[in-house]
Amino acid sequence: MRKVFLFLIALAAVTVLSAQTDSTPNWKTKVNAAMPLLGHRNWILIVDSAYPLQSSPGVETIDTDAHLLEVVQYVLETMNSSIHVRPLIYMDSELPFVPDEDAPGASNYRRQVSDLLHNYPVASLPHDTIISNIDQAGKQFQVLVLKTRMTIPYSSVFIRLDCKYWSGEAEKRMRAKMGAAQGARPPTQ
Repeated sequence: MRKVFLFLIALAAVTVLSAQTDSTPNWKTKVNAAMPLLGHRNWILIVDSAYPLQSSPGVETIDTDAHLLEVVQYVLETMNSSIHVRPLIYMDSELPFVPDEDAPGASNYRRQVSDLLHNYPVASLPHDTIISNIDQAGKQFQVLVLKTRMTIPYSSVFIRLDCKYWSGEAEKRMRAKMGAAQGARPPTQ
């Protein structure tokens, strides 16, 4: 009887631990599930551990419990294998000025993130400007925030998704043709 009782307690403990593990969303699964749904004007943010929980309705935050560079690499690989989106990458203009004395490892991180992003153009903007842009986007478009264990300030990588199969140049050419066609039509009465 005692063995049965101990077995039931062990089974209950395994069930509880399993349920706790299953209830925590796997960030890679979330990225894989979200990628086909996301499109141009959506954002994916890979942020440091002090990044605030935003209250805009379109913002979803996931704690990855992973290193920031690991998450950036995975997100970029997932985007590169998609047929519909490409990354427009933004970083805080404050990062180059963060000294190792105040944030140990900042110089090493700058080298590592530069190596990881060397194939992509990276725009540098003040942190407050990026946050404001994301806040505006979150009112109308989905923003996925992947929070990491990073403890270096201004280290976040902000990715605005753009259309992979339609470039900005193609859009300009089409708009010019539309404008020319509208200008060539006689006014309607």
